[in-house]
Order: sequence, then C-alpha cells, then structure tokens
Amino acid sequence: MIWEALGALLIGFVIALCATRWLPDRFPSRILTLATGPVAALLGALLTRSILGPGYPVQVMVASVAVGAALLSVLVRPPHRRLRRPAPPLKGHRTA
Repeated sequence: MIWEALGALLIGFVIALCATRWLPDRFPSRILTLATGPVAALLGALLTRSILGPGYPVQVMVASVAVGAALLSVLVRPPHRRLRRPAPPLKGHRTA
C-alpha cells in the first residue's frame, strides 16, 4: 500500500512537471499545478485501491495516471489568442 501511494505521488509530480514544461502559459500557477498533480494521482490510486482491493498494482497506477491527468486538465486555460478576440457586434444594436 505504501509503495502504491508513493508511486502515485511520483507519477502525479511527473505529470504536473511535464504539463508545466510543455504548456507553461496555459496553467494559472506553477505551484498550483505542481501541487494538484500528486494530490490528484494519489486520490485516483486510493480510490482505485478501495474499489479493487489489494493485489492490483498495475491497475492502481493506471488509474492514478488517468485521474491525475484529468484533474490537471481542469486547470488548463484557453490560449491567449482566443481571449483577445473581440466579440462580434449584435444585430439590431448600434455601436458608439
């Protein structure tokens, strides 16, 4: 159990580190990202272990990767070029 938890923490940290290196401008804060990855992976590992029980270390690690990546994807912001595009004018309204 302890090795699965440590492995999940390590996997989550690696996922978060890779995410901040590949897309540094898409995450709001590096510290938040590096903290969310291990916690999310540990949550996925503990949830999977409580469902499957002992004896499934590969499935626990796969679930920790999946949950860690899924929860890190919640932090991703859209690219800057999409944020700066002005909205089209509404039909029937005059612009000043």
